[in-house]
Amino acid sequence: MKKMIVTGLTTLALLTGIVGGIGAGNSVEAAQTAIKFKDVPATHWAATAINSAVEQGYLKGYTDGTFKPSSPITKAEMASILSRLSDQPNNLNPVTNNFTDIPEWAKSGVSSAIKKGFINPANYKGKLDAKASLKRGEMAVWLTQGLATVDSDYKQALDDVQNTVVPAKEYFTGNLTASDKNAVAVAMGTGLMSVGSDKQFGIDRTTTRAEVAVLIARYSNVAKTKPADFKGLNELRQVGLTGTNLNVITSVFKKTAENQISLKGNRKYEDVTEDFSLVRNKEIATDRNYADLKVLNWIIIDTSVTKDERSIYYPVFVDEGFKLPEGTYYSFTEFSLNIKSTMNQLQAGSLLNSVTFDPLTSPHTKAFLSYAAPKIGDYTGNKGVFVAENPIYWANGLLHFNRQVTRAITLETKEGAVFSIIDSK
Repeated sequence: MKKMIVTGLTTLALLTGIVGGIGAGNSVEAAQTAIKFKDVPATHWAATAINSAVEQGYLKGYTDGTFKPSSPITKAEMASILSRLSDQPNNLNPVTNNFTDIPEWAKSGVSSAIKKGFINPANYKGKLDAKASLKRGEMAVWLTQGLATVDSDYKQALDDVQNTVVPAKEYFTGNLTASDKNAVAVAMGTGLMSVGSDKQFGIDRTTTRAEVAVLIARYSNVAKTKPADFKGLNELRQVGLTGTNLNVITSVFKKTAENQISLKGNRKYEDVTEDFSLVRNKEIATDRNYADLKVLNWIIIDTSVTKDERSIYYPVFVDEGFKLPEGTYYSFTEFSLNIKSTMNQLQAGSLLNSVTFDPLTSPHTKAFLSYAAPKIGDYTGNKGVFVAENPIYWANGLLHFNRQVTRAITLETKEGAVFSIIDSK
């Protein structure tokens, strides 16, 4: 995205401190020939982004020579900032600004942010709550709505991730609302936003001035990039649509050939598919009758690739630096069980004769525990007996490839579909 074009009127406004009230209240910007702030040393994590944002007129400093990088941004202020993105196209179907609580100084900016697709008044009930601090969840919604205006495939991505697994602690603990989930997924998949050291996305945390400076720079880069160029977003979309990221991680596995698969009962080869979505969330035929079983999601991780090429799910399941032996992927499966009477952990492991889909144990890495994802131990008590009738938890297994002797990976549903793939090398 190009540097913002500053008109003569805007330049005057910047010098007199009346553009958007980006500082606290409508404080006057200090006249500066070089942008340096007492509270933004060169070592500050956002120093470069802050200076760039100020140079381009998105943000301002204060008369006392500070920037206040940790101060929160209000919704009205953020709307005014977004309105200045000169390369952001207008929405083809513009919506009227019907908000009744916008300060006079921010009305034009809010209207422009709406036209540019960042804000959808239909998501509100006539009031933006303009003076309130902008939370990160709402920030994700605004920015991804803006991306959807830039490229219709981003709009499609927002739909595709509806049923995905989001690599944020709030998702695994059930605290990621449906209204935020899609936006958070796309924001994370593009690298626009990420989780903190506590693994939380921070839906309800306020957005600071420093963060806004960084986000503006990131948004500019993301908006110039096609959605398909983001591997993380591709994974999130594939998991949302099919239940697995397998085809994003590797192209090794193909549909099992007819002469390589042994079908049970009256199943025919026509029933065999490599489309995981056809077995996702369906009752799977099990080797034992202790419980009905469904596979909700299946995540594959290759530990042999470089950090830049890693799965977006790597930080959730795998500890930093750990590598599996060559020829092996990690396989993480989210199971849903309906226990018919009583069942212990070992019996759960006998439901499927598969090292890839193995409901016996959950990951025990520090990474997995830090995300608080549901694990088998949350539902088992004395002697490993399940104390819940309908547990949903993540289990870990291995997916082998490039072996001299390769077995097909097969799941059969009670409805008749058979998912079966095999190493094609």
